[in-house]
Amino acid sequence: MDSLGPRIKELRLEANLNKAALARRVGVSDVTISYWESGAIRQIGHERLVALAQALGCPLSRLLEGNRGDRPAPLYLRRQPPAPWQDPAAGRIEVPDDLLPLSHNPGQRWHKECYLMTPAPGDTFDFLGNHDLVAVAPTEDFRQPGHYLVEEDGRLCVRRVSQQEDGGLQFSREGDATAYPAAPDTRLLGILLAHWQASPL
Repeated sequence: MDSLGPRIKELRLEANLNKAALARRVGVSDVTISYWESGAIRQIGHERLVALAQALGCPLSRLLEGNRGDRPAPLYLRRQPPAPWQDPAAGRIEVPDDLLPLSHNPGQRWHKECYLMTPAPGDTFDFLGNHDLVAVAPTEDFRQPGHYLVEEDGRLCVRRVSQQEDGGLQFSREGDATAYPAAPDTRLLGILLAHWQASPL
């Protein structure tokens, strides 16, 4: 998989922008653009990635994955099981390590498989907008407090998950501060490691 730095440069040149012009659009210095393109800075925050895609006039998925014909689109996240990566017919995009935040252990990265997804047309999920992109790492284990893809009542959903002192898991929905315990058929499917929000039209 191509690294992000050369792709930023390629898209900048395609957009006929010099480093200073791109920097103004994104709200950073031209030195920062140079560092991004050279790979000297590999961690780019989610908001900056969204602003960078807007400034370059390209979809965020192209910034993250490029535009080669042999690359599939992000996986569609549907309410109906199975989880997207469990469908053998689904194309896969593995998310580059340099786009993921550090894991819950400082100084360590997530080194397991991780997939880029977006809600399928007509399917809605708590905490996600219609065209948002998320990096989801499959796991059936609680890793850290945060947002998880969960199977609940036979449907896939996104829930905020935390752990009680006794080890039991607590779930909450968007806009509802009241947490509830897991039902017997509730299971974790994956943790959301990164979230890129679609820009308003």
